[in-house]
Amino acid sequence: MADWLLYYTDPVYDAAFSLVTESPLLLSHDSDVRILFQLWLNLTVLGAILYLAGASVNFYFFFDQETLKHPKMLKNQVRREIYLSLESLPYTAIVTVPWFYFELKGYSKLYDTLDSWWEIPGAMLGFFLFTDCLVYWIHRGFHHPSVYWWLHKPHHTWKVCTPYSALAFHWLDGYGQSCPAHLYVYLFPMWKPLYMVSFVALQLWSISIHDGIYISNDEILLSCAHHTIHHLEFNYNFGQYTTLWDRIGGSYKKPVQEFANEMYFDKLKRKKEALLHGKVDGGDVGGKQKTGPIATTISAVAAEGMKARRGF
Repeated sequence: MADWLLYYTDPVYDAAFSLVTESPLLLSHDSDVRILFQLWLNLTVLGAILYLAGASVNFYFFFDQETLKHPKMLKNQVRREIYLSLESLPYTAIVTVPWFYFELKGYSKLYDTLDSWWEIPGAMLGFFLFTDCLVYWIHRGFHHPSVYWWLHKPHHTWKVCTPYSALAFHWLDGYGQSCPAHLYVYLFPMWKPLYMVSFVALQLWSISIHDGIYISNDEILLSCAHHTIHHLEFNYNFGQYTTLWDRIGGSYKKPVQEFANEMYFDKLKRKKEALLHGKVDGGDVGGKQKTGPIATTISAVAAEGMKARRGF
C-alpha cells in the first residue's frame, strides 16, 4: 500500500519540490529522505481527510443534535475534539511511517495479485479477529493508573461523545491502538487492496462507535451502545469489534438501558407514531423540521429513553 501512496502523489511532489530545490534528496524518487517525508505528509493529509469527511457526514446527517444539549457535553466540545484530532495526526504519522517504509522495502507479507477470491473472507476474518484481540489488551493496558492519566485520559475527556471524538486522543494512544493493524500484514499474507479497504473500514468503525446511534442490539458485536458505557463508566467494554475479549477478561457490561429504550429504529418508529398523533417537538405536525437534520430521528418520546442513563 505504501507504493501506491508514493506512486499516485509523486507528480504533485515533483512539481512542488522542483520549484524550491535542485537537491536529489528531494527530487529523486529513490531518496529515503523524500520517501520518508512523502509518506509522513501523505499519512497526515489523508488521515485528516478521512477523519473530517467520515465524522462530518455522520455528524450532519445521522448524529442526534439534541445530544449537544446534554449536561455532560463540554463547552465547545466539537471544536476541541477536532482540534485535538488534527493536532495529534502529524505526530501519529511520524511513528507510523516506519511500518509503511519497511513495507515498501519488502518486509511485509502484502501482495499484489489475488490468486483466488476465497482468499478474501479468510484474510478479512483473520485481520479483524487479530486486531480485535490485541486492541482489547492494549486499550485495557492504557487504563492502568501508571499511564492512564497522561496517555488515555485525554480521550475520556469526552463523557458524551460525538463522531468527532473518534480520533480525539493523545497521539501515542492512537498509534498504540493502530499497531495491531500494521503488525498483521508483517505476520500474515494479505492482498493490498483488501488491506486498504480494511484499514479504512477500521477508521469508519471508530467513528461509528462514538456517534450515539444504536443500530444493533447484538451481544457479540461491540456496538456504539457498548462503547457509550465505556466512556461513561470507564472500566467496561474495552473491545474494538466484538465483546469476546471483554467476556474473557471479565470487563463486559451489557448496555441494558440502551438496548431497551434507545435503539435507532425503535426511535424512528416512535417518531412516526408521534407524527401521526401530532406530538413532535421541534417540528410541525406536517413534518416540517425546526431542530436540524437529525430531528427526524429523535422526538420527545424517544428522548425519554436517554434520561435513565444519560442524565437529561
